[in-house]
Amino acid sequence: TEVGILAKFYIDQGHLIPDDIMTRLVLNELKGLDRYNWLLDGFPRTVAQAEALDKECKIDTVIDLDVPFETIKSRLTARWIHPASGRVYNLEFSPPKVQGIDDITGEPLVQRDDDKPETVTKRLQAYDAQTKPVLQYYQKKGLLKSFSGTETNKIWPHIYAFLQTKLPDVSQKDAATPR
Repeated sequence: TEVGILAKFYIDQGHLIPDDIMTRLVLNELKGLDRYNWLLDGFPRTVAQAEALDKECKIDTVIDLDVPFETIKSRLTARWIHPASGRVYNLEFSPPKVQGIDDITGEPLVQRDDDKPETVTKRLQAYDAQTKPVLQYYQKKGLLKSFSGTETNKIWPHIYAFLQTKLPDVSQKDAATPR
């Protein structure tokens, strides 16, 4: 879409998408989901986005994953993709059999512009400056729950247990099916 192309321009430059564009994208996707449980990842990133979201939706929980920037940077800059298929490799924990080459086709892998070290650093700095006030905004409303760590398999059990207190009793298999 036109707004999607505009969003991609900002991402490719290492910038966060401006509030008005990001809010339009997200709120448009949320229309009609008011009878479902849903989870947003990475939105809202600014207080303006949070306020716009609050006007349209009832938010009952905000989860903060407190992961050191060096961990995030290391994971993102180690990510390489096979453009034709969308296969993703990570040099640290899921590398290709031959460095720089797709396991299936033998074609070269590429690093997305937004995964390059300088771009990741700029995005993390912008994220930090804009997101701390959002966390404070939701903390004041009593909606914030933070989880700290560096490894998914260590953080996830705590998040899952917390979510079980918030969501209807459904199995992980059923959790992907809208009710």
